[in-house]
Parts: sequence; C-alpha cells; structure tokens
Amino acid sequence: MPELPEVETVRRGLSPAMEGAVIAQAQVNRPNLRWPFPENMAARLTGTRVLALRRRSKYLLADLDSGETLLVHLGMSGRMTVSGDPLGQFAHDHPAAQKHDHVVFDMTNGARITFNDPRRFGAMDLLDTATANQHKLLSVLGPEPLGNDFHEDYLVQAFKGRNTPVKSALLDQGIIAGLGNIYVCEVLFRSQVSPRRKAGQISASRVAGLVPVIRDVLTDAIKAGGSSLKDFRQADGNLGYFQHSFDVYGREGDPCKRDGCSGIIDRITQSGRSTFFCGKCQR
Repeated sequence: MPELPEVETVRRGLSPAMEGAVIAQAQVNRPNLRWPFPENMAARLTGTRVLALRRRSKYLLADLDSGETLLVHLGMSGRMTVSGDPLGQFAHDHPAAQKHDHVVFDMTNGARITFNDPRRFGAMDLLDTATANQHKLLSVLGPEPLGNDFHEDYLVQAFKGRNTPVKSALLDQGIIAGLGNIYVCEVLFRSQVSPRRKAGQISASRVAGLVPVIRDVLTDAIKAGGSSLKDFRQADGNLGYFQHSFDVYGREGDPCKRDGCSGIIDRITQSGRSTFFCGKCQR
C-alpha cells in the first residue's frame, strides 16, 4: 500500500499537468472500485478547473472550481500516470487504452491523466470542498508529519499512557497521518528504538527524538521518488528508488548496517504485519 512518500511523489508529478487546467473530458469506465463511484461522477468532473492538488495522509485531493473536491486513494495497485503533457515533463505520448484504465481525465492543456488499478482496491469520491475535512476518511486523521502541527511536545503527549508497542502507535493514523509499515521500520532503526517497546514507557526525550527522524526518513524517501515495491510507479511511469536505501525493511538475515553493530536483521509479526529490526542496537 503506498505510503505518504509515494502519494506525495504522485501529487508532485501530477501537479504540472493538472493544477490550473480544466478537465475537458472525464471518462469513467466501470461503476465502482473499492466502493461505488459518486453518482454522475464523469459529468460532475467534466468542464471543471483544478484549483489545487494537495495531499492529506495517503489521499490525493483535487479542489475544483465547482466547489467539490475529488478524493483519490491509490489502493494496493492503483497508478495515476500522465501522458501528452505539453509542458515537456513527460516524454511519452498517449498510450493505447489498457484493460484496467478505470478513470481517464483529458485536460484542455493536452495532458491525459489515467487511473489504472488491476486489483481495484483504489477509490474515488467527490466531497464538498468546504466540509471536506469532515469526511469520514479525513476527520479521523492526525497531523501531517511534515507539517507544523506535528512536533516534539505533541508526540510526547500522544504517547503518554499508551500500552501499545511503539510501532503500532506510529502506524495509528489518528496519531500521525500517512506513516506506514515500511517507513516506521526505518524510523525506529534510525532512532535505535525497539519496535517491541511500549509507547507509553519510552522516555520523553526519546519520543521527542523520533520527530526529526520521521521527517528525515520521509524527506529522503520523497527525494528518491518513493519506494517501488511491486506495483508503485511515479506519475511519469518511472520507479521510485528509496527501496535501495532501506536499512532494515525486507533485509531479514542480513547484517546490520549501523557502524560497529554486529547484529543481524530480524523479522517478527506485529498486528499481522512484518516488522524488520536489529535486536542488538535497537533497544
């Protein structure tokens, strides 16, 4: 499932082709993905101008001049790619239609945005822009880890009294929006914190120390274009490269990369997800 860096990478790739442009024609090729599309979605999108393209957690949000906001979730295999961009950002012309091209936006600037999703775990919805933050998917989200509302004092207070493992706390979207399994593993390794530690039992100074590490890991991943594991592609169709920099994720049985550490990367299961860590230097 794409995490914050992957979704932010897609947003940045789509922005030159979509922001300020009009959707000349929206084409919806099936009635649903993870849930049914909004009624008359193609007609409601056609002719609207994209005022802003933003991200909230793992969701893309396109604010339209109609007063509605298009919410997009990529799911497990969803891709949004651009072709025919007149700004010269993308080299390829419009490709032939594919079986799983479920939604297509032809923009007045000549760009085409194609949402392709073989597994159909992605989703789209239309929200009233003025009340979008009250939508059931958005209202439960915590602060953005790269935003001003996420800081040391906030995380220290959020962890107080929590008896869940720190990894589970960091994955809780109500505490921090957008973090997923891959980047939490990487954050805990860089911070030398064991994923088994109870969130409420970690000292305030160590909890506070997680904040800059979270920001650094996410920033590094965005610069690398995200992590391409299985299905993820950037908006120009290229792969992300951060997976080549993983310190622990997917490295079970490999030597620890930390200088001076003789540990071996281990894998355990927490809440049904694989956790990768070094039991020697993460305490």
